Parts: sequence; structure tokens; C-alpha cells
Amino acid sequence: MTEDKKVIVITGASSGIGENTAKLLASQGNELVLGARRENRLKEIVKDIEDAGGSAIYQVTDVTVLTDVQQLADAAIEKYGRIDVWMNNAGLMPRSELIKGRVDEWDKMIDVNIKGTLYGIDAVLPMMRKQKFGQIINIASVAGHAVSIGSSVYSATKFAVRAISEGLRKEEAAAKSNIRITVISPGAIATELTDHVKDPETKANLDKFYADYAVSADRVASAIAYAIDAPADTAMNEIVIRPTSQQ
Repeated sequence: MTEDKKVIVITGASSGIGENTAKLLASQGNELVLGARRENRLKEIVKDIEDAGGSAIYQVTDVTVLTDVQQLADAAIEKYGRIDVWMNNAGLMPRSELIKGRVDEWDKMIDVNIKGTLYGIDAVLPMMRKQKFGQIINIASVAGHAVSIGSSVYSATKFAVRAISEGLRKEEAAAKSNIRITVISPGAIATELTDHVKDPETKANLDKFYADYAVSADRVASAIAYAIDAPADTAMNEIVIRPTSQQ
């Protein structure tokens, strides 16, 4: 592995932003370590990357299980010897109005969107502190900047991702660890995220909105690659990316 290549770990890598980002970064010569629950999709994506001349491995990972996330980090270290970038991308968006009382969905969002992000940080931060460099990328959302009807819990989890990221940024700046923190807040992006919505009324409205506005996940992948490629002394701390026509 040459020095200009980076070892990049991505959770939620089996579709959408994770998949598109993995394939783009691999095409640029980086080494990818992919984590998600769906092994069949991980195998397909790794094969696609390798068939295109890239390098990738995978580890079946449930980000709500701390040992799974630690094993993902261990797999990266065992294969490549270090981790340059860790991307907390796994997320759920089963939106609904609070009166619907979909408590199980609230619990899942909290576990995946907040705890999953924290578990990723816990798995990689000590090693990045030790090596005195690295970058942690957390995927938030435009919903982490503004709340809409039906987004209360989802927005709360994404506001939390932004708060955690800002606290981490300040801690690492104070520690002079050379660890860069980046938050990506996508708007309407064509992914499987809307499939998580089970409330019929909310889903009908959201499907129409996404049909009218959503853009390809490769737009977000390009923004992530830009943040990674910035000089080591410069951190792209927050990028909000949405379709031009999205209000």
C-alpha cells in the first residue's frame, strides 16, 4: 500500500450513500473496509470493487452491538495495519408523527443513529489518538438542522449526531491529536432510507417528496471524497448537501 492510499472504514455500506462512497473511494486507490448487516450485499459490493481493480474487505456488522463495531475496527487493523478514515454512515429513518406512538421505531432510531455513531467513535478514537492522525466522518441530515412534521425523533437523533461531532471536534482540537471531524448533512437523496418508513400516511407524502426532489447518492459520495482529500491541516467540519430545488 502506497502512502497516498487511505484505509477507510464505512458502516452502513450495503447500499445508498455507503455503497456509492465505497466504490468512489476505492476507484481513487483507497483501501476499503465495509460494515453492514447484509452479507450478500457486502459480498457483491466487494466483488464490484475488486472487478474494477480496487481493494476492499467486509465484516458483517450490526452497529447497535458494540462488539460488532469493535470487530470491524479489528478487521481493518489486521488487514491494513491502521485506519485513516472512519465513516459512521449506518442510519434509519422510520418517520411518523408522535401521536402514532411507534415506540419500537423510536428505539431503533436511537440505537442505530445515536448509539451506532458513538460505538464507531469508541472503536476507532483510541487508535487514532495513538497514531496521531485520522478522520471521523459522521452522517447527519438536513433533518438535524430543521424539524418537520413527522421528523421529531429522526431529527432528534441527527441533531444528536451533530452535537456529538462538535464535542468531539473540540476535544480533539484541544488534544492536538490531528484527528479531523467531519459532519455530512444530506437532504433528499435517492437511497433505501425511505423504505424504513412504515406509517402509510407519512410514507405516501415522503415518497412524493423524494420523487420530486431526490438526487443520486453519488453527489454525497463526491462531497465526502472532497472532505477526505483536503490537506491534513484543514478539516471540512460540516457540509450540508441537498438538491438545488429542495426548499
